[in-house]
Amino acid sequence: MVHNAFCDLEESNILCPYMSDAIKDISKACQAIEGKESAPPSAVTTLRTLYSEITKIYVLRLCSWMRATTDEISTDESWIPVSILERNKSPYTISFLPLAFRTMIASAMDQINLMVQSLQSEAPKSDDMFVQLQEIQESVRLAFLNCFLDFAGHLERIGGELTEDRSNKGSPLQHGYSLEPEGKTYGLNPGSVVVDPHQQLLIVLSNVGYCKDELSSELYNKYKHTWLQSREKDEEDSDIQDLVMSFSALEEKVLAQYTFAKANLIRTAAVNYLLDAGVQWGGAPAVKGVRDAAVELLHTLVAVHAEVFAGAKPLLDKILGIPVEGLVDTFLSLFHENETKDLRSLDANGFCQLMLELEYFETILNPYFTPDASESLKSLQGVLLEKASESLTESSENPGHHLRPTRGSEDADDRQQGMTVSPDDLIALAQQYSSELLQAELERTRINTGMLCRVNSVRFSTRTS
Repeated sequence: MVHNAFCDLEESNILCPYMSDAIKDISKACQAIEGKESAPPSAVTTLRTLYSEITKIYVLRLCSWMRATTDEISTDESWIPVSILERNKSPYTISFLPLAFRTMIASAMDQINLMVQSLQSEAPKSDDMFVQLQEIQESVRLAFLNCFLDFAGHLERIGGELTEDRSNKGSPLQHGYSLEPEGKTYGLNPGSVVVDPHQQLLIVLSNVGYCKDELSSELYNKYKHTWLQSREKDEEDSDIQDLVMSFSALEEKVLAQYTFAKANLIRTAAVNYLLDAGVQWGGAPAVKGVRDAAVELLHTLVAVHAEVFAGAKPLLDKILGIPVEGLVDTFLSLFHENETKDLRSLDANGFCQLMLELEYFETILNPYFTPDASESLKSLQGVLLEKASESLTESSENPGHHLRPTRGSEDADDRQQGMTVSPDDLIALAQQYSSELLQAELERTRINTGMLCRVNSVRFSTRTS
């Protein structure tokens, strides 16, 4: 009758405290009649079998509850970063969601662990019970791992929902910025509601990183003894590696969603810098320092740095390398797109101005320059040199077809007046400007690689001398 009742409750998807109380009572009854001469052996065997079977039903019910509850809690993302104490000093800016998942898993596994321990003490007395114990342990292991995989799937869904409409023309993510409700305080500070879609993606990214680097190994190591007796060491390592690989793949996907969301922002900043800053590159003014447009471009990357630093600090280097590389690639792309239009000509002043500012960018962003970004920068410098040499050759051969100088170019340094400039001369000239101006410009704009890591203290001067 008790067994039938448990089977009915299992089919009804019911899990109640009195079920565990009944299991404890039957366990006590088993202990009470064992060894008593008056107890028929068949009664002892029947009671042990009953205890084993209803324990199995209850444990499997707990396993099902873990997976069902994983689905339930994953629908309730509050977008509120927890405090550093709540996340146990983790560097990841997580929301409460992973902590709710952790609490739920621990609650169920603590109960399961006690029951498995009780069965382990009884298993040597019966071959059937030992086999059943192994089945239970394997079911618990699979349920535990599947809960993590289910949770990863929900994090992936949340990230996808944030970006699924970015192809819409009016979507903030499409344009690289976001809209916040007026009158609300927003940001990635503990206790604040995060409403910015980009920052929400960083919360998802931190939740994924927290599960990958901390939560999965913490809980696996805490509860692996529940099923370890039926597992080899290599299989144990394989379990945790599978979890890490799953979260690593998800991390890459969400990271790509975030950097893609910033792509239009980076391109817009590059266009403003290279094409819309009012410089006619075939008749550029004398080089006097880094232009305001260069500092404004850097503002864009520093804003991304600040956002990532606050939202997904352990991934800062990895994330920042992507927009930095994208910026250099965008410069190359814009050059080729406009080499017959706005960039059809590049004089010595224009070449030296761009080379100075590219070195300025490289110096400040050096910690985030990937090998690919460095190669792209070399390619960009090469095409600029080629264009400048070509333009100067055409100018010397067709002096009547010079572009009219822009205001200020008549003040150009005498180093560039009345001379035929070779590629080597251009390089030497650019290096001379760099040696004379770069350090002073770094100090004037109060930016350097060290200050970029303390982005909240960075202040810019946008007035050129």
